[in-house]
Amino acid sequence: MMKNKGRWILLGLFLIIVGITATVLQLVGTQWAFLQFLEIPGRLFAFVAKILMIMAGFIILALANTDWEREREESEEPEG
Repeated sequence: MMKNKGRWILLGLFLIIVGITATVLQLVGTQWAFLQFLEIPGRLFAFVAKILMIMAGFIILALANTDWEREREESEEPEG
């Protein structure tokens, strides 16, 4: 069983929500104060970083919700 599963799920959801809202705010012309450092290299860099933040959130959610013991058992079963 994965330890701290709830914390990983919260982290994934946090990344998704912050990434989506930051992207929407960037389209409107404003930004989150704590993500202003992303704008220093340029707007394209900031946009790509926010998209990567959203993707990382979905990956963390998928990994946190995977039942690794069941996956391991299913992969060890002989076919036939």
